Amino acid sequence: MILYLGNNLKSKQINQTTLALLSNLLKSEGYSVKTASSLKNPFFRVLSMLWAIIKYRRKIDFILIDTYSTKNFYFALVTSQFCRLLKLKYIPILHGGNLPSRLDKSQSLGKLIFTNSYRNVAVSNYLKYEFGKRGFESTFIPNVLEIKNYPFLERGISTPKLLYVRAFASIYNPEMAIKVLNKLKKEYPETTLCMVGPEKDDSFKSCKALVETLGLENSVEFTGMLSKKEWHKKSEGYNIFINTTNVDNAPVSVMEAMALGLPIVSTNAGGMPFLIDNNKTGILIERNDIKAMVKAIDLLCKNKKTAHSLANNSRKQVEKYNWSNVKQLWHDILQ
Repeated sequence: MILYLGNNLKSKQINQTTLALLSNLLKSEGYSVKTASSLKNPFFRVLSMLWAIIKYRRKIDFILIDTYSTKNFYFALVTSQFCRLLKLKYIPILHGGNLPSRLDKSQSLGKLIFTNSYRNVAVSNYLKYEFGKRGFESTFIPNVLEIKNYPFLERGISTPKLLYVRAFASIYNPEMAIKVLNKLKKEYPETTLCMVGPEKDDSFKSCKALVETLGLENSVEFTGMLSKKEWHKKSEGYNIFINTTNVDNAPVSVMEAMALGLPIVSTNAGGMPFLIDNNKTGILIERNDIKAMVKAIDLLCKNKKTAHSLANNSRKQVEKYNWSNVKQLWHDILQ
């Protein structure tokens, strides 16, 4: 039996979690999988996880633990050490572009978690590389994309129609998207920008204020949080996906955009060079380089062959993340 610990919150404002997707796929392969926790309160959530370990301890073969860099890091710390106490095999699943920074800040705690694990699983080659630099071995198993759910649409590009799908948080630098739009409108007056994502900090208010200051109210749409199905449908009206982040790993929204046929222009933050092969599956620019992003978008508008090549190449890349390929990597560990 497998016990999977992580975020299993369910609401209209939250898309299907990694835990929910992977646990269901593992069940489809014949594994018995239990999950924890769906409780919102952090204290009660960790108690729920510990109770699940106690409850199933005599049946458990492996415990999977989603591991991030913020408060979830401490969930992983507490549950992993409880597993050690009970002599249970646990497998941290490494997520998030800030996790290497967390390792540097909490070296002793990181060693407790990752040195004593049965195996560490990195969802990106970036995290595999960064953990390896710090002396922790890991196995790369990417996040799963169910390709059948991503119809590929070949887009014509003459006027930029930009799509941003990310939370409004300062680490993702959403204001850059608006500044890029403002520059583009000098050559492409009909350029529009759609920004999809929930509020995480004051970035949303800053973006709204910037739009008003620049007089872009008729060119920017803020949709708030959308389900995957909703934003995938909305993406049909857009032709370039932009990722302005300052910190990153292997964002699922970028992978989804690649699957949907949107050419990608992204900063080279964190794990992006491990996900995007520059000028082959997308275009990478330096962080916060507005001029370079505008230039890259202009290139796609003026060179349709390049735009189509990037879109087709990126689709082929993310097809490797289909469950039919990824499941064997999990079988190799769990069997």
